[in-house]
Amino acid sequence: MGETRVDLLHLLEDLRDAYPGSLEETILTEMVANSLDSGARRISVGADPASGTLTVTDDGSGMSRPSLRRYHDLAATTKRRGRSIGFAGVGIKLGLLISEEVVTETRRARTHLATSWRLSSKSRAPWRWIEPQGLQATSGTTVRMYLRNLLSELVDAGFVETTLVRHFQPLFDPAFDDLLRPHYPDGVRFGVNGRPIARFGRDPHRVGIEVKIGRQRKPSGLGYLTRHEELPEEERGVAISTLGKVIRRGWDWLGLTPGEAEQVSGLIEVPALVEALTLNKADFVRAGQKGGTFLAYRKALQEAVSAQLNAWGDMPQAAAKRPRRTRALERDLQSVLTGLTDDYPILATLVERKRGGQQKLNLGGDQSVSGSVALGPSSPPAESDRRAAAADAPAATTTPATLDKPRVAAVEGKGSGGRKQSARLGLAVRFESRPGHSDLGALRESTLWVNDAHPAFRRAVASRSEGYHIALTLAMTLSRLAVEPADAHDFLTTFLAAWGEVGANSGP
Repeated sequence: MGETRVDLLHLLEDLRDAYPGSLEETILTEMVANSLDSGARRISVGADPASGTLTVTDDGSGMSRPSLRRYHDLAATTKRRGRSIGFAGVGIKLGLLISEEVVTETRRARTHLATSWRLSSKSRAPWRWIEPQGLQATSGTTVRMYLRNLLSELVDAGFVETTLVRHFQPLFDPAFDDLLRPHYPDGVRFGVNGRPIARFGRDPHRVGIEVKIGRQRKPSGLGYLTRHEELPEEERGVAISTLGKVIRRGWDWLGLTPGEAEQVSGLIEVPALVEALTLNKADFVRAGQKGGTFLAYRKALQEAVSAQLNAWGDMPQAAAKRPRRTRALERDLQSVLTGLTDDYPILATLVERKRGGQQKLNLGGDQSVSGSVALGPSSPPAESDRRAAAADAPAATTTPATLDKPRVAAVEGKGSGGRKQSARLGLAVRFESRPGHSDLGALRESTLWVNDAHPAFRRAVASRSEGYHIALTLAMTLSRLAVEPADAHDFLTTFLAAWGEVGANSGP
């Protein structure tokens, strides 16, 4: 009889490589996320360079004996996808890579248990029951790592505090308390080496952003934008978080970049996006029903952020170049998108809809998503700018703001039992020069930006095949968003076939 053997060291190293940050950041962030998932209201971190230990203590629900036993199985988790921000206790498991020993002590009702765990070889990670060491005085769990490297960043209190604030920023900011109260009724307080981490003060220079579901009065997501003379690279762009954990930061996830990208930062918290997290909780799904939820919210946020950038006079990059010959091509591409929305409904979240479009887009719920921006203390846009924006904008709902009524971009769908209407989609084609960039183009809001510095585009111009090149660019761009990677080829062929039929019907 054979035996299945597992290279645990290789498995843990592969798991480590699935996260974008450093190993130390990932370990600390995931340990805290697991504490939050357990219902903790107080999380204390001890960083002791003298003993070379990192200790994380929470007052959460603790673990039963069967749960603590399963906790040592690298493939086991009690978490339910769509309701948590930690992943399978991965912080503790990755801690085996850098620790001589990991001690876990937990209390739950009358149960008080402790274990010791270590990685003894490439294929063995033995653990054993031990007597509790008095690390956990009340209900909850304490994990202590005895680190191999006494100079590890994890024994640096400054690194620990900076990492906690950066990765769980909404939990330190009173502006998000009301939004997060259903998930953390008593709030969450953090401490490092016995000293509480101070919460933020209110910043009067922020400009608020809201995301609302349907006709609900309370926002389902909110955040802010702010401008500075110049920001460090790691602080540029907008951060997106869910249940208090920052998932992405920058401009790439949002799909737009302002002209003065180095001067703008912000944070947006959307608790509902926990349902769209990838399995490792380090990014968002962009395909299927969960991907549709993320893309719908992202669309609303794109329009809200763009509205504020426009109010600041900071248009998303670069001035539009729109040759007259692209107008007919835009009409053809809009026809293709209209025909494909039945098979690929996520497409309707990626582009604008003009007046008379479909009423709802079914994304797994009966609600529509809208985004709005509160202009706060900044100056309102000029009347001429508002008139121009209104002429190009789809039908919109407005809500009161401090100085002006903000634009609200609705993402809607077909209601259950309702009569289906055809979608009338809006798409613009523009050109920008990005020498040396490998992508043919990018979709930002409802505009396809074609890279006219790409060698393939120059070849298309020389051979008078720009139309095909632009259609291919749009198809390749949408394939990354509309379907799973395995289905990208089928999407490309379907899109190009539809584009060819529209071209044949419209004549030369």
